[in-house]
Amino acid sequence: MGVSEMREKWTQAEAMCPHRLVLEHVTSRWGVLVLDALLDRSYRFSELRRHIGTLANVSEKMLTQTLQTLERDGFVHRDAKPVIPPRVDYSLTPLGVEAAERVRALAHWTGLRMDDVEKARAAYDETKERQAADQQAAAAAAN
Repeated sequence: MGVSEMREKWTQAEAMCPHRLVLEHVTSRWGVLVLDALLDRSYRFSELRRHIGTLANVSEKMLTQTLQTLERDGFVHRDAKPVIPPRVDYSLTPLGVEAAERVRALAHWTGLRMDDVEKARAAYDETKERQAADQQAAAAAAN
């Protein structure tokens, strides 16, 4: 997909529901990890990829796309220094800091409440399995 096709796709999606698209960017798999990492300090691209790589294996392409999307939304600042070899640093804007703090708080809350989530999942699965067994028994009895 070319840049113009991506821009057209973004424009169409933004016109339908702009805040939902931003929420997708911030809470995406890589968006969460990028925002969380950059909340602590700025990173060069390769450093950031290595840092995130300790948690999940992100491809260069996906990290680049995520950084570009977050930069476009105003969350990430890209600082390209005119040196050889090229040096590019990524950091959060004030808007990015605000978003990253909220994402980190949600991630922390999720970690604290994971036991409750697992209990709810187990109860749900048990109920569904019981219902399926009851339906099978009723179908067998009807035949």
